[in-house]
Amino acid sequence: MNKIVTNTALTFVSIAALAFAGVAALLLFAGVTMAGDMATPDEAKAMSAKAKAAVDEMGPDEAFAVFAADDGGFKEKDLYVFCMDMDGVMLSHAVKPELVGENLLDFNKYGDELFEEMVNVAQDSGQGWVDYNWPYPGSDEVKAKTSYVMVNEAGFFCGVGAYK
Repeated sequence: MNKIVTNTALTFVSIAALAFAGVAALLLFAGVTMAGDMATPDEAKAMSAKAKAAVDEMGPDEAFAVFAADDGGFKEKDLYVFCMDMDGVMLSHAVKPELVGENLLDFNKYGDELFEEMVNVAQDSGQGWVDYNWPYPGSDEVKAKTSYVMVNEAGFFCGVGAYK
């Protein structure tokens, strides 16, 4: 009887250990996959340059439609394009179209006046990085993010951001 109990206990412990190892491996893989789905600041800058070229070549309306399209080539990993005029009015937002037409110059929900800073960078140098805090996708945690903004020939700027 003791041998049966011992074998049963060992089998249970073995199954529990395998289950734990499987869950741990799954969580590790999911974490790597999530991290792999996050773009780098260099990728954001490259997409911002691509967005500027699209506006310059297609014009704003056609470019905005391409930015919003899932198959338009401007939604990769966690990257997307937003465009704003020099008064702080959102002209295009590929992920939150409800922001279009909103003046966000005074927006300061996470401790930064990021859109005012974007306008300043666009006006002063025509392009550059703007650092700010923004909610991390899938959570309420606010993390450091940076966007590269570039003024186009139409006179407004588009930007693309990545978490640091």
